[in-house]
Amino acid sequence: MAYFEYRGKSVYYGEYGQGTPLIFLHGNTASSKMFELLMPLYSEKFRCILIDFLGNGKSDRIEKFSPDMWFDEAMQTIALVEYLHLRGASLAGTSGGAWAAMNAALERPDLFDRIVADSFDGRTLNEHFADNLLKEREGAKADLQARQFYEWCQGADWEKVVDLDTEALLQCAKEKTPLYRKSLEELKVPVLFLGSREDEMCRENLEQEYKEMAASIPEASVYMFPHGGHPAIASNAEEAAGVIETFLKGGK
Repeated sequence: MAYFEYRGKSVYYGEYGQGTPLIFLHGNTASSKMFELLMPLYSEKFRCILIDFLGNGKSDRIEKFSPDMWFDEAMQTIALVEYLHLRGASLAGTSGGAWAAMNAALERPDLFDRIVADSFDGRTLNEHFADNLLKEREGAKADLQARQFYEWCQGADWEKVVDLDTEALLQCAKEKTPLYRKSLEELKVPVLFLGSREDEMCRENLEQEYKEMAASIPEASVYMFPHGGHPAIASNAEEAAGVIETFLKGGK
């Protein structure tokens, strides 16, 4: 297992394949494990790098998550790129990882080639975010399959990880913490917004939100799958891999 240090803590990362670097960024309460099953679709074409953000997976635990966690995760991503001395890396962030990817590109556009932002609410949290989050997390804890997913991603202390994440997200929603430190109009890196029209964990008008975001960014495109759940990169795995490969090789 490989680690790098970030602010005195050990952050886990794993690698698959060879080629142009493609870093996968997991969402909240998940870990790099969510991408392991997808690696056969990407590792023959890219040097795939998976990271466990602090407090998740195999990385060191922290006392609490910041309500500004996606910016901190962006900084962890930047630290990983600098640690590995990567050139021309692209990012594929899903759910919360999409916010981390966007923030990383806004902060250090010199480090990244292209960004895939998958299955996230966009510029703001949706107006029912807090209520939906509490309902979703309560339901998940009572659902055997969801509990098994949490434990698979996080280990034996999964419940504490989930509770800390819920606490931070509720604080983010309550305080209306800005999701980006800079204006999206400043984004210099091409972006592909990816999603599913059936995704019940994202805002109802996700496609409209994506299109409005794309209109404000110098180079951006939108791809929506008609079917599939959350996140699209997993629920439409093979088709998503094809769309992402085309985009990363310069297509739209």
